[in-house]
Amino acid sequence: MTAGREGLLKALDYRFERPALLRQALTHASYSSDHNERLEFLGDSIVDMLVSMLLFERFPTLREGELSRLRAQFVKQEALHRIAQQIGLGEYLLLGEGEQRNGGRERPSMLADALEAVFGAIYLDGGFEAVRGVITRLYAAQLATLDPARSFKDAKTALQEVMQARRLPLPRYEMVAERGEAHAREFEVRCVVEALGLATHGVGTSRRIAEQMAASAALQELERT
Repeated sequence: MTAGREGLLKALDYRFERPALLRQALTHASYSSDHNERLEFLGDSIVDMLVSMLLFERFPTLREGELSRLRAQFVKQEALHRIAQQIGLGEYLLLGEGEQRNGGRERPSMLADALEAVFGAIYLDGGFEAVRGVITRLYAAQLATLDPARSFKDAKTALQEVMQARRLPLPRYEMVAERGEAHAREFEVRCVVEALGLATHGVGTSRRIAEQMAASAALQELERT
């Protein structure tokens, strides 16, 4: 594996026996015909199964429907995008010139797809236990702070209830930027909680999703205070 990907390998805490699999996982269709779409297909199923297992083990009293709703939050594009950002995945993507110019390295859908492809590559390279270890580590922080009662509400509703409980003014959402072509729009929104001097950002493929991401980030910040 080239030194240029050492940061990613460290973040994953995994070493590839077959480095070509990681290269393929990081390769977008705009860059080469040997791209990551098949690995993404595999990784999508792996994430779904392993997140199901993690939730099943952590919450033995929750019913099927409740577990399904929690799982949906962890396997959706926004959750995968968040993890991809945390490990700096965009820096390592192999993109065609057009995708690079259009901000592909920061696009939520592209980062989420690439992360799933990486999971697929790890499975093929090291087997089930290897990819289970990586996914468990990457999701550990989110699982540790997960409150099922609150998670059944959307982030904006949950944040509003926190503000009301503290008798504080409700948060304000501001559009920061709109980027990308018409078929791949990306919205950035800021959530401002003036009473606490807090401002967080969220990015998504619609303004609604971006607002939810910003609210989720605000809730995480509040948990740390």
